[in-house]
Amino acid sequence: MTPVHTTPDTQDPVFTVRILKMKSEFLKGFLESLEKFGKLYGPVVRNGVLKYDEVHDVDEVVLTGDWHTLLPLKKLVHPTRFDMFRFDNDGFTTDYPVVEKRVVVGVHPCEIHGLLRLDDVFLQDPVDPYYERARANTAIIGFSCLPDEACLCKSTGTDIVEEGFDLFFVDLEDYYLVWVGSSLGHDMVLENEEYFDEDVLHEDIERYIQWRAKRDSMFVTSFEFKNMPDLMELSYNSDIWDYFAEKCISCGQCTMVCPTCNCYNVVDILDVNSETTGRRERVWDSCMFVDYSLVAGGHNFRGSRADRLKLWYTHKLRAFGGEYGKPSCVGCGRCVRTCPVDINVLTVSRALLQQEVPS
Repeated sequence: MTPVHTTPDTQDPVFTVRILKMKSEFLKGFLESLEKFGKLYGPVVRNGVLKYDEVHDVDEVVLTGDWHTLLPLKKLVHPTRFDMFRFDNDGFTTDYPVVEKRVVVGVHPCEIHGLLRLDDVFLQDPVDPYYERARANTAIIGFSCLPDEACLCKSTGTDIVEEGFDLFFVDLEDYYLVWVGSSLGHDMVLENEEYFDEDVLHEDIERYIQWRAKRDSMFVTSFEFKNMPDLMELSYNSDIWDYFAEKCISCGQCTMVCPTCNCYNVVDILDVNSETTGRRERVWDSCMFVDYSLVAGGHNFRGSRADRLKLWYTHKLRAFGGEYGKPSCVGCGRCVRTCPVDINVLTVSRALLQQEVPS
């Protein structure tokens, strides 16, 4: 593994990853001890839905099996809705959301890759100060996972992660191998040295290799990810887009559940009984919505569903990679699980590869 860093305030270019062991029986005590580093968040069930939320009792955290939260981790660093600033006749006052120190536990590899893609967008000049603030206050503790029938991270090369975490746990049943990925992660270990063992033996490495092989054999779904940029270019005018457009209901669910979709809109909202004071609100937006490309004068650059679908898939599978070096799809499978009319990276890529609409 390579030297890594996580959030903007924990960058340490000389930090080298360490691998430790921890018995499974110590996990609860370790999680309870993390309150020193921030409020604990993780995958918990709320109103029958698995979501990233504040943890009130570590026993409620879901860390095993092929679980997947409905919304990705991006909602904690790129909130669905917040006020940017207040304004009046004299100017404006920035209104940064209150972001306490947080430790997010149970983050899957594809989810960490999703955060790194968001970093590419929001932390380049000009830096988004709202995202930067949230990211800097969020520690990441990753956990290994097992694929279900919708997981595509093996195809996208995001099933393994080498950066972007403070700690990463691989579950080998009665104990964990723990990768320490930052100076903050090192501090978490030092705070709880009694839980960790530095003596990683050859048998442990062998067991990890066997776990990797078993997990890899569990992937049942794949798609032609590496060929997609060329396929997107060659198929831009294909009738396949019209086929999917007839099915699409423009609900925007694919963009909301995607870990790397980052579009938002800003709206000025005047105070009641005032024409001069108010607030500017920032809210998630979606390129699937019919008015997303509507401009002054009433012209809509992407009024048709086919054009909006092509925009989204071109961005995910070709354009983002051309700009940042890596495609924007991280293979989490949320679009596969969520779309009510079966339009997702899997069905679209297969149709483009075969150059025929699904039967």
